[in-house]
Amino acid sequence: MMSDAKADISYIEADAADATPAPLTPGQVLRMRARGHRGLQIGMAILLALLLIALFAPLLAPHDPFAQTLSARMLPPVWSEGGRWEYPFGTDQVGRDYLSRLIYGSRISLLVGFGAATIGMLIGVTLGVLAGFFGGRIDYAVNFVLTAQLALPGLLLAMALVFIIGPSVWVVIGIVGVLHWTYYLVVTRSATMRLREIDFVAAAEAIGASRLQILLREILPNLVPQILVIFTFELGVAILAESALSFLGVGIPPPTPSWGLMIAEGKEVMFFRPWQVVLPGIAIFLLVVAANLAGDGLRDITSPEGRN
Repeated sequence: MMSDAKADISYIEADAADATPAPLTPGQVLRMRARGHRGLQIGMAILLALLLIALFAPLLAPHDPFAQTLSARMLPPVWSEGGRWEYPFGTDQVGRDYLSRLIYGSRISLLVGFGAATIGMLIGVTLGVLAGFFGGRIDYAVNFVLTAQLALPGLLLAMALVFIIGPSVWVVIGIVGVLHWTYYLVVTRSATMRLREIDFVAAAEAIGASRLQILLREILPNLVPQILVIFTFELGVAILAESALSFLGVGIPPPTPSWGLMIAEGKEVMFFRPWQVVLPGIAIFLLVVAANLAGDGLRDITSPEGRN
């Protein structure tokens, strides 16, 4: 009896040794790569923190960002001589709390960044997929539009359009988005041209799928990783474009709290009170770096070789 039991145990151990682990699903592979990618984690953490700050700005801001207190104007931050804990980051030229304006400014920057990047994505992906899938005259026409767009001075054109239409948050979002779609087009066009030659597209055509169904069900889902990477990159580009326009006086109109506008308002006293330029500059730097880190991380974890 003992020998039979030992034989059964040996058979079980042999079967366990021969058993191979179940293959990981694509979702499990992405999660595993994401957990091991430090840059992606840092970028997403900063973006999430800034999103939460923007969402809960009324609860976090110690003062009304528009309230002016002339008796407390141009106060330095608490780490400088003469600073008050009532205004931790000091006040601006008309006595508005700088910390509150920085907190509310995150709303403007994120709104412009996500809004403009979304508009550019819709334009660029649509044109790129159509040009790459159909080719011929459509591809020629799209390439002509792309060449014309690349030949235009983007910042100067944006300044002229904002000046003609009138500065506002939504005008800036629309203009920046309309002028930043070229990367989406170039990448999705080349990727679509490669995908349309793969067997699963021919199989979809063989079973009677329409061209619209092929584009929506076969082509676009395979472009999502590339689109996400470009989106995070364009998010940073749109934020910098809004900051540049606001700094030049043709972006977000005052008194709306915008990081670029805060730098423009502080440039006159930057040699005497540099924190009025440094603090919003650091905020823009963190947001753009976080977007780029997230984009690089998404590129790495979605690539076939899983770079780190």
